[in-house]
Amino acid sequence: MSPESAPFQILPRDLSAYRQGNTGIDYVHRFESGRPGPHVLINALTHGNEFCGMVAAAHLLDTGVRPRIGTLTVSFANVGAYDSFDPSEPFKSRQLVHNLNRIWSEEDFAGLPDSPEQHRARDLRPAIAAADHILDIHSTSQDVPPFWVYPAFERNAAVALAIGLPDVHLVMPGGLGSGTPLIQHGRHGRPDGHGTAMVVECGQHFLQSSADLATGVALEFLVHFGLIEPAGPRHAARPQRRFELLETHVIKTPQFRFSMPVIGFEVFRKGELIYTDGALEVRAPVDDCTLFMPSREATVGKEAVYLTRPIA
Repeated sequence: MSPESAPFQILPRDLSAYRQGNTGIDYVHRFESGRPGPHVLINALTHGNEFCGMVAAAHLLDTGVRPRIGTLTVSFANVGAYDSFDPSEPFKSRQLVHNLNRIWSEEDFAGLPDSPEQHRARDLRPAIAAADHILDIHSTSQDVPPFWVYPAFERNAAVALAIGLPDVHLVMPGGLGSGTPLIQHGRHGRPDGHGTAMVVECGQHFLQSSADLATGVALEFLVHFGLIEPAGPRHAARPQRRFELLETHVIKTPQFRFSMPVIGFEVFRKGELIYTDGALEVRAPVDDCTLFMPSREATVGKEAVYLTRPIA
C-alpha cells in the first residue's frame, strides 16, 4: 500500500482540552503516586502527523491511568505541527520548520535558528531531562512491520526484549547519524547514563492498528516499570528480529532515485545498487543489507534511508 492510498482510519481530534497541564509546560501532564518508584514519560506527536501516539496519550489521560508507584508524565510534543494537518497533504504536518526529533543536542539548542520546533524543544527540555524512562511513540509513512528504535545500550535492549512487542528492533551503535533524537538527549544518550529511552514505530500513520499498538505498548511500558498492574493475560513470547544501523544516508540532489520501488525491509546483496543521487551510486555495504524507512520523495537534506544488517 502506498502512503498516498493509505486510508484515514484515524484523524486528528481537538487537543485543546489537554493544553493546560500541571507542569508549567503546555500539553504536559504529570501524576505522582507519592510512593518511591521510577519516573516514566510517555511522549506523543514528536511528529505532527503521527497520530497513533496522540491516541495512546489521550487514552492514558481520558481513562485516568495513574501510577501506583513513582511518577507518570504524559506529553504531546509538536501540537503546532499536528494542528496544521491537511488531509489533502497528509505528510506536510510532520513538522513546521525543523524536525523535532533531530534537534536535541546542546549544539542544536544553542545554534539552530529560531523555529516553532526549536522553541518547543526548549520548553520540553525539563520534562525530558526529568524522566528516568522514556517511550517516544512514532509511526511510519509506509505500511511496514512495527519496530523499536534505540541506542545500543543493554538497558534499552532489555526493556524492548522484555516487552516483546514489536518483535523487530533497530539498534543504533553510534547514534542516528543525522542529528540528535529526543531519546538521546542528555544522560539517555550516554553509555554511562541510567534509565531507558526508546522509540516505538507502530505502523503506518493513519491506520487504526497503529493506534491500537501504540496504546498497548504504552500500557506495557508502564507495566514493565511497575507503575500500573497488568490488565489481563500477557501476550505470548515471539521470536525477535534485531537489526544494526550501519549507515544513515541523506538526500543530496533532486535527482535522487532508488534502484527499485521500496517501502522498507527490502534486502540487498553486498555491492547491489540501492540508489543513485545525481552522479553518486550507493551500493549495499554488506550482504543482507536491509532498508529501514526509505524516503518517499526526493527532498534535498532529508534522510534517504537507513542501511542495516541483521544481528543475533
